[in-house]
Amino acid sequence: MSPAIVAKYLSPQERKELNQKNDWRAAFEVLHTWVWIAATFAIVYLYPHPLVILVALFVMGGRQLACSIIMHDAGHFALFSNKKVNDFIGKWLGSYMILNDMLKYRTYHLEHHLTTGTAEDPDISLTKGYPTTIASMFRKIFRDLAGATGIKAQLGMLYMQLGYLKYSLSKDIQKLSQKDRTWGEFFKTAFKNLSGPITAQLILFSVLSLLASPWLYLFWIVALLTTFNFSIRIRAMAEHSMVEDTEDTLRNTRTTYAGWWEKILFAPHYVNYHVEHHLLMSVPPYNLPKMHKLLKERGFYKEGLLEQGYWDIVKMAVGKRKIA
Repeated sequence: MSPAIVAKYLSPQERKELNQKNDWRAAFEVLHTWVWIAATFAIVYLYPHPLVILVALFVMGGRQLACSIIMHDAGHFALFSNKKVNDFIGKWLGSYMILNDMLKYRTYHLEHHLTTGTAEDPDISLTKGYPTTIASMFRKIFRDLAGATGIKAQLGMLYMQLGYLKYSLSKDIQKLSQKDRTWGEFFKTAFKNLSGPITAQLILFSVLSLLASPWLYLFWIVALLTTFNFSIRIRAMAEHSMVEDTEDTLRNTRTTYAGWWEKILFAPHYVNYHVEHHLLMSVPPYNLPKMHKLLKERGFYKEGLLEQGYWDIVKMAVGKRKIA
């Protein structure tokens, strides 16, 4: 958003304080996600009842979303004060665990911040299509939970990592020219881009095999292909969909309050304070609630978009509630 908007609501000293990183807080955020992941694996291993597995799949999908938010925050250099530590954690406990690439994501995502809601926004295709019908929403969610969305996304990511497609998380696919590309260049690209994600998956598989059962890794992959994509969809809808004017910098991004279960599924690491993040994208996630409080006290949300919960988002997405 415009620096003038930020300056209107926050003093230079407040902005400096909000941008201050706390490595202990950052470490707690990352540890919190991975304790949840370990606990979810443990529950599935100890109590492999179908109902337990079903609930655990949704929890794990939400925790994989948390890994993507670790990637996101580290991509903004907004997690740890040391950039090498920031990038190491962002890769090995974030992007690699969900078969993504933080460094490519960083460049891609910056374009989203610079062009939010415009035709040049690389994520604009993800925010379109809402409100929709209830039937259409059911079809979208069914594709997510059936694995169709996840398989398509992972195949796309593989082609990107192999150098056939330009990196993107949206529906816009751009093929890269293969003219004069040698097999040597192909294998060099494949090794460079895939060695990290594959190594991370092998580490996870090995740890699960040593401590419990190798079959638990299948649970991770099933969640990655199903409930993870469901969590992504609801989160993405909340942030930029169902707005009257996508190019209005005050009203093209939304903050959504989250209860405890919504934080598990859709809003890890304070990502629901999305207006605040777009106002100052360098603010660490653990400082966003404080920033929200300041903005709200000073009247920002008389114009800015604020929702009381993710169920309200779903109702707007199927046209059951008027868009603010």
